[in-house]
Amino acid sequence: MDERLDELQARIGHRFRQADLLARALTHRSFGADHNERLEFLGDAVLSPAVSSLLFERFAGSDEGDLTRVRAHLVREDSLHRMALQLGLPEVVRLSEGEARGGGAQRASILADALEAVIGAVFLDAGFDAARGLTQRLFGEVIASTEIGSWAKDAKTELQEWLQARRLPVPTYRISATRGQAHAQTFEVECMVPALGLTQAGEGRSRRQAEQEAARKMLDDLKASDRPGGPLRS
Repeated sequence: MDERLDELQARIGHRFRQADLLARALTHRSFGADHNERLEFLGDAVLSPAVSSLLFERFAGSDEGDLTRVRAHLVREDSLHRMALQLGLPEVVRLSEGEARGGGAQRASILADALEAVIGAVFLDAGFDAARGLTQRLFGEVIASTEIGSWAKDAKTELQEWLQARRLPVPTYRISATRGQAHAQTFEVECMVPALGLTQAGEGRSRRQAEQEAARKMLDDLKASDRPGGPLRS
């Protein structure tokens, strides 16, 4: 384990003065009482301002909404999971035998939490600048190579925000039908806004894709109706 921890420190670009911090950051609660949940909490709090400062520098002409949206994409679980895999965290995370047998070393939530815990451990070991440096190494290439427009809101998020801005309940979704064989199904989904008595249908190769199409249709109708003279003007 010591050799693997040395290799991990080389990959993240930080040599710990307090080696126990790194060990704790990689310890899942199933392994023992000295686990990483407090460090994960701290790392999550450190990650937000670190990423925010990088985005502020990279996208000088972008407004708060755009920056917030990009940050949310970067720090969500699936993004952190991919980075944890690249760093080789599955090989060093400490789990109980039962959790390990159940595939815990590859589980997105466990690895994303462990990565945040590592960031929290770096912060405790060497301060915010060191944690920001790690964040730069993790996210810098993605931030540098992207354009703000590529992080546009998805239809479901935009629809929810549209309704909330008008103090209306969020929409509900339900699968109305599925077609085809299990390996090549097409989903039909209904998006409903009960407060307005409206329903729109969408379809796609996955439930998520169908929901997005239904939400886009609903949003288009609501925006058209919300114009002056429209029946849903608010």
